[in-house]
Amino acid sequence: MASETYEEAIAGLTKLISTKADLGDAAAAKIKQITAELEAAGSKGFDPVERIKTGFVHFKQENFKKNPELYGALAKGQSPKFLVFACSDSRVCPSHILNFQPGEAFMVRNIANMVPPYDKTKYSGVGAAIEYAVLHLKVENIVVIGHSCCGGIKGLMSIPDDGTTASDFIEHWVQICSPAKTKVKAECSELSFAEQCTNCEKEAVNISLGNLLTYPFVRESLTKKTLALKGAHYDFVKGTFDLWDLDFKIIPSLSV
Repeated sequence: MASETYEEAIAGLTKLISTKADLGDAAAAKIKQITAELEAAGSKGFDPVERIKTGFVHFKQENFKKNPELYGALAKGQSPKFLVFACSDSRVCPSHILNFQPGEAFMVRNIANMVPPYDKTKYSGVGAAIEYAVLHLKVENIVVIGHSCCGGIKGLMSIPDDGTTASDFIEHWVQICSPAKTKVKAECSELSFAEQCTNCEKEAVNISLGNLLTYPFVRESLTKKTLALKGAHYDFVKGTFDLWDLDFKIIPSLSV
């Protein structure tokens, strides 16, 4: 409505100037000034504060107020069924892709949706999220979702063999999944670089699933069959979503 009012105002003032030849010079000049000001206001750049405000207003009116039971329950606590690792890429929000509702999925998002191996010092942030999800929230599934056209994976595949890096953090981080790069380079050397990257997007998911096994509480939950691990790949070019399991054949610890 606001956009229509603005456009109508511009059109009306322009028509007034062109059709009213008897307008006084001062009046015509004033109308031209107002028209120019309106056009300038309409051409202002992106307003981040306004975008956030309108986004929240929409959420409040269309979601929060229309689902009092859901948000009332969430005010008392959460019991998500999923821990989801996804990329920070703005095109691959899991809540939109999989239609997760608030309270359904505990999320960790980072460059190239990677899960590092257990390390209390280097990767304590990721470790804390996994520990909280598995031990306190009792999630039943951990899903690692890769995606098409992943810049992080392209960066990994582009790192020179001598290990030279050009960034402070990115290349060091994505090398968590260097084994995926090594496998793809060895097995898919005949493919184009773009095709190799696509293969690496999926292999990196498998490396992350393997890294999850380095967390003792994950292994224990898998042994007790209270937790399952799944890999996935979302192709936003083709509009497809692949989901798979890996059978790690974990057996309980032997007591003697």
